Amino acid sequence: MNYTLHQLQVFLKIVETKSITKAAHELFLTQPAVSIQFKNFQDQFDIALTEVVGKQVYITDFGFEIAHMAQKILDEVNAINYKTQAYKGILSGRLKLAVVSTGKYIMPYFLTDFLKEHPGIDLTMDVTNKSKVLESLENNEVDFALVSVLPQRIAVHEEVLLEDNLYLLGNKEHQFNSGPYKKSIFNEIQLIYREVGSGTRFIMESFFEKSKVNIRKKLELTSNEAVKQAVIAGLGFSVMPLIGVHNEVMLKDLNIIPVAGLPIKTKWRMIWLKTKNLSPVAETFLEYTREHKKEIQDKSFSWVKELNLK
Repeated sequence: MNYTLHQLQVFLKIVETKSITKAAHELFLTQPAVSIQFKNFQDQFDIALTEVVGKQVYITDFGFEIAHMAQKILDEVNAINYKTQAYKGILSGRLKLAVVSTGKYIMPYFLTDFLKEHPGIDLTMDVTNKSKVLESLENNEVDFALVSVLPQRIAVHEEVLLEDNLYLLGNKEHQFNSGPYKKSIFNEIQLIYREVGSGTRFIMESFFEKSKVNIRKKLELTSNEAVKQAVIAGLGFSVMPLIGVHNEVMLKDLNIIPVAGLPIKTKWRMIWLKTKNLSPVAETFLEYTREHKKEIQDKSFSWVKELNLK
């Protein structure tokens, strides 16, 4: 065996993305470069690591076994690097976060100065939907998760980072009276939903169920950005968190439609398992967040209060 650490990294990225093209994109390499590295790695085994059916890459059982061991090797290499940094008096290690898709508008502001203060820390942040975020948290794959809806079946600690409101939104071509409208308006418009498993959808449906509103017309899209662009284009209306649409509201590309019972008030929470033994890096980030939370809110999210007051 004569594999390199770079080959292990390339193979793990292929396992993660199940695509040579996507792996190349995420590694900032060309597709031929990734293909060559993977071929050189595969040539060292008599058993196939992957199978290609059509244009889809599938990882074999043997491939998953090798990927598991490759991850252990890379983790040990990282541990050597972090230990070296620690002996120099530099806080080092990996901070692992899972963030629901709308949370990408929040978490970077809590990370920027922290990472500048601690350049020895590596960051891994997975931005996905609520179901996958909670799965990563429950499997102890991450230090913290950022959610707007607390899990019901997982015992967690929480730190509230920011308050948010959800409004009914339409594009600039739809003109409405000053309102507020009755909740029956939801029976007359085409609503755009997030996918099943999304926190925003859960909050929407909880509101409709509590209000005894029956929705007749709806579309379903798989990201907050897709929903936002669909509303701007005039495909329909949606109940969305202000945190993800404030620029479009300020620019008048989206209009807030006043409806009885809205806005829905919610909170963005950083959560972690009650059974979790936080690493020095994770503990330091939690302390930093608690100490600087108000400062970050005032500096980067002052517009939240301003729009909510209008």
